[in-house]
Amino acid sequence: MDTYKIKYPDKFFLLRGNHEDAKVNRVYGFYDECKRRFNVRLWKTFSDCFNCLPVAAVVDEKIFCMHGGLSPELDSLNRIEEIERPTEIPDSGLLCDLLWSDPDPKIQGWGLSDRGVACTFGVDKLVEFLDKNNLELICRGHQVVEDGYEFFGQRRLVTIFSAPNYCGEFDNAGAFLSIDESLLCSFELLKALDSKARKTVGTRASHNASTSSQSLSNLSKAISKKLPRFGSG
Repeated sequence: MDTYKIKYPDKFFLLRGNHEDAKVNRVYGFYDECKRRFNVRLWKTFSDCFNCLPVAAVVDEKIFCMHGGLSPELDSLNRIEEIERPTEIPDSGLLCDLLWSDPDPKIQGWGLSDRGVACTFGVDKLVEFLDKNNLELICRGHQVVEDGYEFFGQRRLVTIFSAPNYCGEFDNAGAFLSIDESLLCSFELLKALDSKARKTVGTRASHNASTSSQSLSNLSKAISKKLPRFGSG
């Protein structure tokens, strides 16, 4: 994806997730993978790149995209453009919530997250935010969902999870969302590979690995400093 962003900087958009954070991916395997296949310098280069990534985007002025969810501090989209980059992810506040918060059908208002970081939000806060900012849909990830996608709040929020059979521990499908020019949304499902196929793919990937420090330095130059907005609106 980094390569596509470098090659098509005005056509390809990447948003930051909660694992695009040095203190998180150092624990969950990315650091070890970089060190094993290349060197620690590459991991540090990735970390510098992650600190530059935008955290949200708007499609055609109607669909709001982020990795996590809403925040009590997000009263308008302008607040996101005030976040200075490059930046590390703090343990609380607006940036943390955008990457870590979750919808919760059992609550009204704001709640405490079982993750121990950020918050949860009810349907009322979702509707309030969308109506106030003249938006129709929130598109986010962050949670494993059985069918690859799952709606919340009268279909005004959708969670999309693109990794099937996540970590080999979940029997979930993956999915990705396509949006046409009329903002009609459709989903493509990704079924999990069986164990033999996963082993073959993993072996091939290890043989095809190549260094990319120079490409990542080019990626940082391709990333916009503004909230990505695209579409006909």
